[in-house]
Order: sequence, then structure tokens, then C-alpha cells
Amino acid sequence: MDNLLSQADCHVSCPIKKTAEVLEGKWTTLIIRELLPGKKRYSQIQRALEGISPRMLASRLRFLESVGLVNRTVYATVPPMTEYALTALGQDIRDVLQAMAKFGEKLPDPPDPKRS
Repeated sequence: MDNLLSQADCHVSCPIKKTAEVLEGKWTTLIIRELLPGKKRYSQIQRALEGISPRMLASRLRFLESVGLVNRTVYATVPPMTEYALTALGQDIRDVLQAMAKFGEKLPDPPDPKRS
């Protein structure tokens, strides 16, 4: 592990670089967090993530599906219902998010923009 953290060059095959590229952007980790307990419909994810645009949510879900972290199931109903669930690989991110949460607890809360 220490060898991974002390690499001077960050090559394409660097595991930390690959993980960072998958988790980049503020919405990706939050979408994964929403899916950790189990499958959810698109509308449930959107309601849980205040401020995410439908376009951004759709884009991030497509990306997560393309890298093998999310499965999408479309049901032939009227209107069509789509459910999303983490794959086994997607579930493996649980430890990463738990480490992020533990670290985040140590950080000060950001200033409240309403109080400025």
C-alpha cells in the first residue's frame, strides 16, 4: 500500500488514478451512496439528491453503468419504469465511501451561505 502512495509518476494503470477518475465530480459518490442500501428508481435517486439536474443524473448513471458499477433494469410498463442497482463491483466502493465519511467527520462544516 505504501508503494502505491509513494509513486512519483501517476500512470494510466495507477489504481488510485483509476478510482479517482471513476469517483470524480460531486454527484458520483452521492449517487453511489443512494444505491448502497439497494435498488432505486430514477425518481427516488433524483428526489434524494437535492440540486442535481435530470441531465446530470442521467449522465452520471450512464457513466456508472459503462464502467460496470451500476446495473439498469427497464420495465415495460406505461410509463416505463427504470431501476438502478449497484453491481458487486459497485458494492466494493462501500469501504471507500465509509473512509471518506470518517475523514469528512473531522473536517469543519462549511460556512452557511444564508448567514453571510
